[in-house]
Amino acid sequence: MKKEEEFVVTPWEVRGKVDYDKLLRHFGAKPLTADEIALLEKYAGEVHPLIRRGFFYAHRDFDAVMRWHGDGKPWALYTGRGPSGPVHIGHMVPWILLKWFSDKFNLEVYFQLTDDEKFFDDPEMKLEEATNWAYENALDVIALGFTPDKLHLIVDTKDIRPLYPIAVKAAKKLTWNTVKATFGFTDSTNIGLIFYPSLQIAVAFLPTELRREATPVLIPCAIDQDPYFRLARDIADTLGYPKPTTLYSKFIMALTGESKMSASNPDSAIYTQDDEKAVKRKIMNAFTGGKPTAEEQRKYGGDPDICPVYHYHMLFDPDDASVEKIRQDCRSGAMLCGECKLKLYDKITKFLKEHKEKREKARGNVDQYRISVKLK
Repeated sequence: MKKEEEFVVTPWEVRGKVDYDKLLRHFGAKPLTADEIALLEKYAGEVHPLIRRGFFYAHRDFDAVMRWHGDGKPWALYTGRGPSGPVHIGHMVPWILLKWFSDKFNLEVYFQLTDDEKFFDDPEMKLEEATNWAYENALDVIALGFTPDKLHLIVDTKDIRPLYPIAVKAAKKLTWNTVKATFGFTDSTNIGLIFYPSLQIAVAFLPTELRREATPVLIPCAIDQDPYFRLARDIADTLGYPKPTTLYSKFIMALTGESKMSASNPDSAIYTQDDEKAVKRKIMNAFTGGKPTAEEQRKYGGDPDICPVYHYHMLFDPDDASVEKIRQDCRSGAMLCGECKLKLYDKITKFLKEHKEKREKARGNVDQYRISVKLK
């Protein structure tokens, strides 16, 4: 590939302009088809906008878990978060879909907070810091409306007991050559990071162990997490577990215009703890698909496909007609970027106001959701 066409997608780094079709071919996942979406609608009664609008666009065996459900068999949900800092809206998008699936299908959710992995990966990160971030990030998960009977939080260093027996069985099936090739590890990679994939894989098999019957999981996550679950699927049969199903999203476009938000640039994302002044500044300064002047915008229109402001409208407005009107008004020049940004500011501030209130109510209650506490 020419240099300008290069992009990198790993569980730890996303760089360059991502070609999602090429990424599918590289990973070997399948695009989500109209037939598979229709199968979801058959059992859920509707399709979530994040799927309907193509943001979740790829999968492994999503149709199979829908048929499994149709046969009346048990299944569960699983996703997670690497707690290295505060949560931004991009982190929450898969969790919002997770909550929808939990409500529609009455499913239990296993949510892994990988303080160990963040400690292994970041030379500057202290373990206590990563664990503290795990508890802070858990507040953002709980604030989405989960109840303790449906949400099972797993803070790896605190809740290792139910995971470890599964992880050691998984680790025995994974060779150094396999994990080295899958994750790009080198001879200087610490052994904690080398062992860690076994723990992320273990949660995919945990519901089966707890229920003592085959209980596959559906994992909504960004597509950069695919390597973990490819390995999980490769070893599932030999360990006697059902293969996990995955549903992959694209990345949330950075406000600065890149393919993915970056924690190293706070202005590329809106964080759940940002105040209204910071939210407004970030949105009003965001990159857009508009023309340099109002006159040119009215004459030639803009390009919503490259615009993070439109991207946010698409993610947070449940009304298809409203989103389509914004798209058409942008293309025709009927709406200027400033007006579009102010509309987004209103939506985001309303969402964050409600979210912050629920988040603070959850403070002090995290242990009610932790799986190890429930299993005692």
